[in-house]
Amino acid sequence: MEGDDDASNPMTDEIIATASGDETGRSRPIISGGEQLDIEAYAGLYSGRTKVVRLMFIADRCGESNTTMQLEALRMAYDEIKKGENMQMFREVAEKVGGRLGPGYGMKWGWADAVDTRATQRKQKLENELTAYRTNLIEESIRTGYNDFGDFYYSRGHLADAFKNYVLARDYCTTSNHVIHTCLNAILVSIEMGQFSHVSSYVTKAEQTSEALDPVTSAKLRAADGLAHLESKKYKLAARKFLETDSELGNNYSEVIAAQDVATYGGLCALASFDRTELKNEVINNSSFRNFLELVPEVRVLINDFYSRISWKNLKSNLILDIHLHDHVETLYDQIRHKAIVEYTHPFVSVDLRIMANAFKTTTGGLEKELEALITDNQVQARIDSHNKILYAKHADQRSTTFQRVLQTGNEFDRDVRAMLLRASLMKHECSQRQPRTWASIASSLIQQRDSTL
Repeated sequence: MEGDDDASNPMTDEIIATASGDETGRSRPIISGGEQLDIEAYAGLYSGRTKVVRLMFIADRCGESNTTMQLEALRMAYDEIKKGENMQMFREVAEKVGGRLGPGYGMKWGWADAVDTRATQRKQKLENELTAYRTNLIEESIRTGYNDFGDFYYSRGHLADAFKNYVLARDYCTTSNHVIHTCLNAILVSIEMGQFSHVSSYVTKAEQTSEALDPVTSAKLRAADGLAHLESKKYKLAARKFLETDSELGNNYSEVIAAQDVATYGGLCALASFDRTELKNEVINNSSFRNFLELVPEVRVLINDFYSRISWKNLKSNLILDIHLHDHVETLYDQIRHKAIVEYTHPFVSVDLRIMANAFKTTTGGLEKELEALITDNQVQARIDSHNKILYAKHADQRSTTFQRVLQTGNEFDRDVRAMLLRASLMKHECSQRQPRTWASIASSLIQQRDSTL
């Protein structure tokens, strides 16, 4: 079958658009009416601010093409935000709802004003307490005061002020556990603000107090560091951090990341950056990470056989709804696909592009463009016969290589024989080079002269 005939395949348009670097898809609604995400199950994996942010992100990405999913996400975000004191986010959610969920999900001005009033009173109380602590110079109380202020600002959605107070609290820590607790607070706020350079910095500071780290805290730090590397597109480093995350993490870090995310992020980053040996040794044979993979069977299947005919359609539609992964899906997809193409071509002397295009669910022309880029990048050693649609692998000229090796061996042998003949001639004529005198020989000669004089 001609590869061009695959244009009717429902996966073809998606893969060709991805392979050609089409950026227009990011401005279109991501999810169509026939692809539903179980929002309730998804939201149940998280807690706190990140739960609301993720639900709002899903609502924004769905657009008007899937109002059912959009309204469901907004309804759950509204219910969650009413449990806290973040009135700025509450107003934003209520505005997005726009009265579409009935009177029970509108802007509650009286309730919001009451929350703001209580927050003002609480802030005044915290300021008075902190002033007293600083006057009495009680370090433990000052640390507690700054932490309370950080918690207050975080609950209100003032992330910059929360971060500032958590950092100030670190200056008054007296034990390793205090340092770790403060670093975790700073990491949490830094992730929420998108300041991932701060995340790496405070992970390092927390890990310096290794004597006070328990398995769950270590897992949190590695997961947070993995997120920081993912955001900076250091996929191999991100993969290693997620792979090092202990399965004891479980749901203990739901305010930042779920166990399913560790499997997804780590698995895709490993597929994009690891070679086959690393995948086998560090991912497939990793008993700890296998516990995470059991939570996401689609990723487990991709890792076990990433170059076979696997449909990414359902998996990608969910990945694009992830607040951390959505910007990296296309890049990771391209890297994994390119690795699959390289692995496919490696064993063969020649490959029929029509058959290969059918295997990769694309057109022959689209496959040629991908191969051209890989050949230019020196990832595939081959030439394309565009007329006959054949890919010919470039193999080294064994005859020429052998001839060059023989010439090199002959030159080395000639050099060694000449050196041996020269040495034999020098010995025959008793020609030898006198050894240069060292300080030790000079000292020995002077001692001998002194003894003979005595």
